[in-house]
Amino acid sequence: MVKLLVIRHGKTDWNLNNKIQGRTDIALSQLGREELVGRRVPDEFSGFDWVASPLKRTQETAELLGASDLKLEPALIEMSWGEWEGETLKALHEKYGAEFRYNEARGLQMTPPGGESPADVVERLQPWLKSLASDTIAVTHKGVIRAIKSLAYNWDMTDKAPVSFDWATGHLFEVSATGDIRPLRINISMEDA
Repeated sequence: MVKLLVIRHGKTDWNLNNKIQGRTDIALSQLGREELVGRRVPDEFSGFDWVASPLKRTQETAELLGASDLKLEPALIEMSWGEWEGETLKALHEKYGAEFRYNEARGLQMTPPGGESPADVVERLQPWLKSLASDTIAVTHKGVIRAIKSLAYNWDMTDKAPVSFDWATGHLFEVSATGDIRPLRINISMEDA
């Protein structure tokens, strides 16, 4: 069994304005950087390998948290929100009404026009999870972490999540050679450097 600590990237200007980022390559905001300066991953994870999504907000976060030998992992890129990137959920509700609510209610099968579904993200992640050979810290995105959460808790995203994640913390899972994943500890605070 391999341990996997997943951490969401720090805040961007789009996060602060409630915009859907998806694959749009947004850097950390000044606030995002300030919140991470002086923070680090707890010492118990010091021997773990570091990987990050190819998007710059995850790489910046990893570096600010003390990553060494950071490798980029394409499987960890955020879910593509297609035509909805740059929009807010409020604006999408206003624009599409019942059609948008229906799509949201599909859970793992919710698919933005020109984008991918959470189920697509799960499918993309599974070969990578099976390939993990050493304990790993993955700095990634909310959509990817939600996909991991769906696997760990057998959650189809059609109802409220079984466990509440604090997006400013890390979440530790155990991954088997077959890619099965189970939660070990959630909401692990980053420590002061």
